[in-house]
Amino acid sequence: MKNVFNVLIVPVFLFCSFQKENGLTQKRQSLSETVTRKGERIIYLFFKADKDQSGNAKITLQNSKITDGRLKQISSFERSDAHKGDFIITLTGSDGKEVARQLVKDPFNPELEVYEKEGISRHKASLQSTEFSARFSYSENVQTVKVEKATDDGAQLLFTKKL
Repeated sequence: MKNVFNVLIVPVFLFCSFQKENGLTQKRQSLSETVTRKGERIIYLFFKADKDQSGNAKITLQNSKITDGRLKQISSFERSDAHKGDFIITLTGSDGKEVARQLVKDPFNPELEVYEKEGISRHKASLQSTEFSARFSYSENVQTVKVEKATDDGAQLLFTKKL
């Protein structure tokens, strides 16, 4: 009788303990979703870049999207990290201060990996037209986007637009 009682009670306790864990997990998920919904959003900016006959870049903002979510990692860099040809995308607030910035490695000369018999090697491709994107944590304060190209002399302004 004692064995029968143990065989019936142990599964009931196990079942109840798993139900509690499931409930806690669902509660945690719903809390994290409400936190994300309340204020955290991401802005995606999609650009197109073309080179003209003289090699100067012309940038256009094709699209921008704002969606719920948060960035797990916010990229940061120093101006000295930018190499010749890299683009620096800067978001500016209504007060004129820099809200965020991001480095895009030279989109006209991407580095491609080539798998050969000897192994993996890297080659630079040269493009006349390309597309690139950037994403930032959204802020109501953001008013303009600016794209600069890193040069030997500093940075050359390529594009400015109000959002």
